[in-house]
Amino acid sequence: MSLSDEERRSLEELERDLAATDPDLAFELKSGRPRGAIARTVSGALAVLIGFVLVIAGIVTQLVILGVAGFLLASAGAYWLLAGTSLRRRIERRDEDPAP
Repeated sequence: MSLSDEERRSLEELERDLAATDPDLAFELKSGRPRGAIARTVSGALAVLIGFVLVIAGIVTQLVILGVAGFLLASAGAYWLLAGTSLRRRIERRDEDPAP
């Protein structure tokens, strides 16, 4: 069902008003992804990788403190990586997908 001309004009007017009053929110709504989500994903992935490297370095050098620090960093990175996706959103998306 398509929008009528009046509905389309009022929607465009609302979009212009939103862009004028809150450009950050308008950008996030157009992109479909919050601005901080990309940075959180990249930093989380890097922390996981560096943490694994530290764990391996701790095993090779037999320094327990280095292995523990690597494990903690990898765990924190995994949390940062997954913190942006809520379980409820993932379940709702799975329920909306049609079964093959």
